[in-house]
Amino acid sequence: MKVTLKDGSVKEYASAMSVIDIAADISEGLARMACAGEVNGEVVDLRTVVDTDCTLSILTANDKAGLSALRHTTSHVLAEAVKRVFPDAKLAIGPSIDNGFYYDFEHAPFSREDLDKLEAEMKKIIKEGNKLERFTLSREDAIKFMEEKGEPYKVELIQDLPADAEISFYSQGDGFTDLCAGPHLMSTKNIKAFKLISSSGAYWRGDSTRPMLQRIYGTAFNKKEELEDYLKYLENIKERDHNKLGREMGIFTTVDVIGQGLPLLMPNGVKMVQRLQRWIEDEETNRGYMRTKTPLMAKSDLYKISGHWDHYKDGMFVLGDEEKDKEVFALRPMTCPFQYYVYKASQKSYRDLPCRYGETSTLFRNEDSGEMHGLTRVRQFTISEGHLIVRPDQMVEEFKGCLALAKYCLETLGLQDDVTYHLSKWDPDNSAKYIGAPEVWEETEQHIRDVLNELEIPFTEDVGEAAFYGPKVDINAKNVYGKEDTMITIQWDALLAEQFDMYYIDENGEKKRPYIIHRTSIGCYERTLAWLIEKYAGLFPTWLCPEQVRVLPISDKYIDYANSVLAELKKNGVDATVDGRSEKIGYKIREARLDKVPYMLVVGEKEQEAGLVSVRSRYAGDEGQKSLDTFVNDICKEIRTKEIRKIEVTEESK
Repeated sequence: MKVTLKDGSVKEYASAMSVIDIAADISEGLARMACAGEVNGEVVDLRTVVDTDCTLSILTANDKAGLSALRHTTSHVLAEAVKRVFPDAKLAIGPSIDNGFYYDFEHAPFSREDLDKLEAEMKKIIKEGNKLERFTLSREDAIKFMEEKGEPYKVELIQDLPADAEISFYSQGDGFTDLCAGPHLMSTKNIKAFKLISSSGAYWRGDSTRPMLQRIYGTAFNKKEELEDYLKYLENIKERDHNKLGREMGIFTTVDVIGQGLPLLMPNGVKMVQRLQRWIEDEETNRGYMRTKTPLMAKSDLYKISGHWDHYKDGMFVLGDEEKDKEVFALRPMTCPFQYYVYKASQKSYRDLPCRYGETSTLFRNEDSGEMHGLTRVRQFTISEGHLIVRPDQMVEEFKGCLALAKYCLETLGLQDDVTYHLSKWDPDNSAKYIGAPEVWEETEQHIRDVLNELEIPFTEDVGEAAFYGPKVDINAKNVYGKEDTMITIQWDALLAEQFDMYYIDENGEKKRPYIIHRTSIGCYERTLAWLIEKYAGLFPTWLCPEQVRVLPISDKYIDYANSVLAELKKNGVDATVDGRSEKIGYKIREARLDKVPYMLVVGEKEQEAGLVSVRSRYAGDEGQKSLDTFVNDICKEIRTKEIRKIEVTEESK
């Protein structure tokens, strides 16, 4: 057989050989580094036997799939360590993931001390250097094997495999065997550098009705230097984590007796949201939107008309019992049906369209408790919601306008390079989740596809992510830990106007159904705030900062002048304070830097006599003396234009 290698060279063999044996034939060094193979484009285990002509790549930890095999093997070492240290723990699943691996166990929550014990045990297992041996069993024998080991989650996994599936296992010496499809390293001794990062709860198979398991996250690399670099990176992102930094900066907090997913915005957070909200509302008004204000709840009748009662009831907070109460209400999870009745309050002609309605809406969604996270996943939130009722011939241009508004918002906030675009489609294999005929879905999805292609916006297509009434563009971003969330949504709806009997009178005097665009311009304010905290590590653009200037008198003698500077700043709309404490000026400057204030104005005798301020900024350090008028004009322009100044890395600005 002929084996074509990655570099194009060809090896010929008289008989079948395993991938690892071919690697050894090429180079003993390559065999030692090998983590997996790739045969005709398919990733395979090193033990896979090659018996026909093929193309073959030997994958090392420098390859994504090779590193994945290394990490997956490390997850099995973790599982063996858990069974040694906590014999009563039950095994669930342990895959590799983008930044490492995890393994789920039925066990009490793991402490950091537990993770340290497990790391020590893993090092013992790795030092033992046991070979990993692969074997297969029939379905009946596989189930019996795992039942005898007392592993109910493994039994369930085997039972759910397709009837023709090959059921494989990997043993690590005599002490541990796990159900697994592979691929894996040849021996545990090939694991060079690993770390257990954290643990948390996770529902079995992601289903909140199933048992809560304990998930241990870890990572592994081929070199200790790579691991050290990654751990330093983790420390950096922990400092950016909005859950930590947002609390330290007095932006938000949470309280157990109030409830999960119900954050309290602190004064600093309120200032930031107000600035975002005023900017968005003014921008939408300039683009032809009309503001509405609608109730926070409605009778179930409304949601039955819209279809939310049938398709989304589990995600709503319902007030009352349909079997006992005459009227049942629900807190609104969206604003669209309310704004439809604003539209229906008067008859519209084709000349009245498009009608663009915008509302800063407080919404409520009954998220699972396990999903709650800071400001990104909450049960009450505020959103820049809007609905455009348009003629069908206006739909494409109005959809483009919504995309343009979203892109403008992202660019203004400096977030445009941090997002990905997704065409979220229906799932024709699960059509019961949706309303409308297949041809409507195909047509509307194609319209969105054409718009994105015309605007040269790169996008991916996600099946099953559409709303029940129409496809959409989701603009997504990742938090510091790599978890992706939807930030902005623009939905194409050709169906709900029918359910609400919405119409307009066309040029021939006939009733016609409009189309609807559901959209956000900046998305959920809470989630956007979390995104901004992590993006800028708290060093926000000046216009967004809750405190934009701090005036620092050198001594008590200059407090009056400092207060006059403060008055001039406030008169011009600049958010400023005076640090009048009897502290040394160096201490005050350090405090202002720690508080992430963009500008410090130092004032003393020279400044008071000449009407000047000595400007220090986090952008350029010591910017020298300026007249107060000049500084006020400069900062007002920066705030008005929403400029994002670059931070110059100097000793002064650190």
